[in-house]
Amino acid sequence: MRLGPLTAVVLSAGMLLGLRAEEPPETTFAVDVNLVNLLVTVKDANGGPIADLSVEDFKIVDGGQQRSIAVFEKRTDRPLSVVLMLDTSLSTAKELQFERESAERFFEKLLGSGSNVDDRVSVLQFSDYVEILTSFTRSEKRIRKAMGLVKRGGGTSMYDSVYLAARQLKGREGRRVMVVITDGGDTTSYTPFAEALRSAHDIDAVIYGIIVIPIRSDAGRNTGGENALKTLVANTGGETFVQYANENLDEAFNQILENLRTQYLLGYYPPERESDTERFRKIEVSVNRPGASVLSRNGYYLSAPPPRRRTSKARISIREKPRPPEDLPKPDEPVQP
Repeated sequence: MRLGPLTAVVLSAGMLLGLRAEEPPETTFAVDVNLVNLLVTVKDANGGPIADLSVEDFKIVDGGQQRSIAVFEKRTDRPLSVVLMLDTSLSTAKELQFERESAERFFEKLLGSGSNVDDRVSVLQFSDYVEILTSFTRSEKRIRKAMGLVKRGGGTSMYDSVYLAARQLKGREGRRVMVVITDGGDTTSYTPFAEALRSAHDIDAVIYGIIVIPIRSDAGRNTGGENALKTLVANTGGETFVQYANENLDEAFNQILENLRTQYLLGYYPPERESDTERFRKIEVSVNRPGASVLSRNGYYLSAPPPRRRTSKARISIREKPRPPEDLPKPDEPVQP
């Protein structure tokens, strides 16, 4: 089933949220909507995660004002919802098999010993359009089936995939994460870069990027596209890894897993809004540890997101067979006519 117009995107997203395996109900957390929550990773000078910090070691500045930390969780184990996003454009065809194998090993570790029982993963691929291969699941069978559906496509709709992955993650409890594997560059998206970035900011998602490069030479590389992905990643508090075609991706996946296992959760109450024209408020997080670097999102939007342009042609399809209509809850927002 391939759906084209924006209305189909909204409908498909609603259907996706309704797709559910026969799994135990997920844990529900009380949420204070006035809190600003930050998922933070702290690295030492050698790039290793620092996991022994206390609340007194952190400093948060919001809009130029230091804020008191109201919530602090060291090595937070709140549930993870991870969307793996595979670039299947023609330029990545040679690496697809290695990407699939590394991703399967990553999922096995992510959902294995030490994981939260409510951790879930979803897999999508993007080329000329975005295709959801499985909705959120812990089932090894469903994950392997999804990875077996990966196939070569044409262009690269990375910004569309970020926007639609954010739609998947919206409403999920706990931590929301996107892992993007691509060779860099966007050639066929209808979603602008700024809108893709905002969609991740609006749901507090962290993006990790793995840039797969066919050769070590700069010839033929889309450095502009690579920098765009790095900007998406840096602004959401993630990390970018560069892998060459003759290297496996296990090390990058292992570092992502290590980050997720050593994340801090910080929550604070923001200052009053200064003016009606203020749209985006910057956040700076620092730690009292020499040589340490902090990975955290760089701000948040104060206003509601603008309505999605009805002229958008972002396309999505769902490979899973939908459940019977009576088994599907109503979408969380109305479908536009």
